[in-house]
Amino acid sequence: MSQVKASTTKKRSSSAKSKKEDKHAASAKVAPCEPCDSLSACFERHVSNGLSSVEGDYQTLFSALALSVKEQMLPNWQQTRMQDSQYKAKQVAYLSLEFLMGRALSNALLNLDITDESIKVLKPYAVQLESLEEQEHDAGLGNGGLGRLAACFLDSCATLGLSVTGYGIRYEYGMFAQKLSEGHQVERPDRWLRDGNPWEVRVPTHNVIVPFFGRSESYVDRDGLRQFTWADTQDVLAVAYDMPIPGYHNGRINTLRLWKAEATDDFDLAEFNQGDYTEAVARKNLAEQITMVLYPNDASENGKELRLRQQYFLSSASLQDILNKWVARHGADFTDFAKLNVMQLNDTHPSVAIPELMRLLMDKYGLSWDSAWQITSETMAYTNHTLLPEALERWPVRLFAHMLPRLLDIIYEINARYLDVVAHHWPGDVTKLAQMSIIEEGPEPNIRMAYLAIVASFSVNGVAGLHTQLLTSGLFKDFYQLWPEKFNNKTNGVTPRRWLAQSNPELARLLTKRLGEGWVTDLSHLNALNAFTDDTELLDVWMQVKQHNKQRLAGLVTQECGVNFDPTMMFDVQVKRIHEYKRQLLNILHVIHLYHQAERGDTKALTPRCVLLGGKAAPGYAMAKLIIKLANNVAHMVNSDPRVKPYLRFAFLPNYNVSAMEVICPGTDLSEQISTAGKEASGTGNMKFMMNGALTIGTLDGANIEMLEEVGEDNFFLFGLNASEVEGIKPHYDPQSFIDQSPALSEVLALLESGHFNLLEPGIFDPIIASIRNPHDPWMIAADFESYRVAQVKAANAYRDQHHWAQMSMRNTAASGRFSSDVTIGQYRDEIWRV
Repeated sequence: MSQVKASTTKKRSSSAKSKKEDKHAASAKVAPCEPCDSLSACFERHVSNGLSSVEGDYQTLFSALALSVKEQMLPNWQQTRMQDSQYKAKQVAYLSLEFLMGRALSNALLNLDITDESIKVLKPYAVQLESLEEQEHDAGLGNGGLGRLAACFLDSCATLGLSVTGYGIRYEYGMFAQKLSEGHQVERPDRWLRDGNPWEVRVPTHNVIVPFFGRSESYVDRDGLRQFTWADTQDVLAVAYDMPIPGYHNGRINTLRLWKAEATDDFDLAEFNQGDYTEAVARKNLAEQITMVLYPNDASENGKELRLRQQYFLSSASLQDILNKWVARHGADFTDFAKLNVMQLNDTHPSVAIPELMRLLMDKYGLSWDSAWQITSETMAYTNHTLLPEALERWPVRLFAHMLPRLLDIIYEINARYLDVVAHHWPGDVTKLAQMSIIEEGPEPNIRMAYLAIVASFSVNGVAGLHTQLLTSGLFKDFYQLWPEKFNNKTNGVTPRRWLAQSNPELARLLTKRLGEGWVTDLSHLNALNAFTDDTELLDVWMQVKQHNKQRLAGLVTQECGVNFDPTMMFDVQVKRIHEYKRQLLNILHVIHLYHQAERGDTKALTPRCVLLGGKAAPGYAMAKLIIKLANNVAHMVNSDPRVKPYLRFAFLPNYNVSAMEVICPGTDLSEQISTAGKEASGTGNMKFMMNGALTIGTLDGANIEMLEEVGEDNFFLFGLNASEVEGIKPHYDPQSFIDQSPALSEVLALLESGHFNLLEPGIFDPIIASIRNPHDPWMIAADFESYRVAQVKAANAYRDQHHWAQMSMRNTAASGRFSSDVTIGQYRDEIWRV
């Protein structure tokens, strides 16, 4: 889309827009309540309750400040709940296995507008606020973009004044803490709760019982109707923990409710008294395993069972909570339930909520199948986050039969009724019935959970324009033909509060000075920056801010990696989950190319750069872990060669997380968004970098396409095959032909194959080399390398003209308004939730 068209799209009817904004602004505010004590009084009380001497005890001071800030929120938190319960406004439940919240203190201070007050409170203790913020552990409630998106969405919902409750799991340990040992990823427990969580409130009045195992039984009631019951279950207690989600300067405090699994009885006292100590506590241990670790490795049968238990535990506890609240207010009359409730399923993981809602409505509250199905199909909304078929949930029927037998009954019934609809739409097409069935038949029958989510949801959305297009034309083409009205797109976004106002305070102050404060809640105000791209004085200040942020990032790299980054060099960054489709390998190959140039003295055309890579590989993903090893081996050779050092430095940042990203994002010059076209659903890291003035080198994939539309090709370094070209060459892909056409790639592979980066570990990188040369390589590394190299040359040459680079950087920030999560949530609000 041209820039003219893009700008035209933004110019909607101002009167219609203002009316809608006025309506929502009225609901956004919560009548403020004063806390019992001032922040200062709360802080002094908590300090006195801590250690007798707090000099140098940053952890005690952090806890005291966090608890004090939470107390400041309590009155408005209660008021928000009362207001939401008094008015017949639609309640939204956001179900997600991940909420990657990051640190909460600085975000709370910003949204509550008490940062300056906190600094004053700390003055008598001669401690900097930043020092206390660093004491907080990143909440281990998520892994990657899915969880961070959920966190951004909660922030936007609260800021927009929407009654949205997040539902997740209170994991005792995060996915893992990543360490490096001789370049290899080593996973260690992420004990994020080791010092407690000052933000949470245990709410035992909302605890519920979640059943597992047992058997499904039927009987005929006194009215002659067949009823079902789930007998001899092994029950687990779901304990509720609430965390406050403050809106920006509006008094609203929404809730993230997290569930912890506990045994209904701590242990069998009779067995214990008889001396069988192990068996006595076995049930307690089995229950607590459910919420012990985020994403247990599902390579084993036990791992698969545990992941399904997690998904069902979250879904059942959350739905019971929602229904309990409804019954407390309305009794067992569910006539208006669908009008006043919606459940947003964040990816396929919580799709087991569909048969669970049916079970609760029928078995617990006595609704008929038709009534229960009408409610379920009018309240469930499904967001799909992946184009990779292997990432869609598929569970063996036998596992459901063993663990969730009653739900299996319901899924079979849903499938039978749904296939009747399919049969009427495609009469006599047996193949179509098999293709679209929720139950995938075969030697090992499986339940296709994504299909279940589509069948039962009134809305199915993708998360970027290309992603939604590929869903409806490929992965879910048959469903789109059957129900085109269900499908829609909601391009992801990120919150400008955390990712600009909080993480880049210098740039935030500069923006506020030039544009006013309105950009914090309406990022379209940044468009006005385009009027200043010829303002030399502002451009100089803009680059000074970037330089300060690069110095901060260089400090982080030195501290964590032992590599000295020079802030005068271009900072080239790729940080995200390590996966072959995200193509960190392509980036590493380019680093090897630059290393080879510098090593042989071909430096005249080189623009000095520092390359930073970071991210975690799933514990069972051998190739991804090998890519991390390659990155570290290459980094060792690059950083130990004095001939190379003036032109290139390379580091792999261990244990990449939200707090690290808050430093990385503002200090990045060039953002690597280089996934194979057609594989990335959206991406949100690309948006954070853009918002902070980084330029993007990327493919036509995910939200990159919309970013390119906004900022224009002159301010974006585009390369590579597009999605249709990737699919077009797959049948006859010949990587050797691309290698032969690229002298640079040929040299890189020759260097790799010589063992230059693994002299003491012969053959260790052979699987990587083989994958590049493999004609079945789905990631098309060889096909895109030369185009990527050329785009990198353009980026390097552009960086030499710092004035022009500053202009491009400013245009990227100016164009980022479309990617605020406020915009995305506004679309969910108006087009899906209809709040």
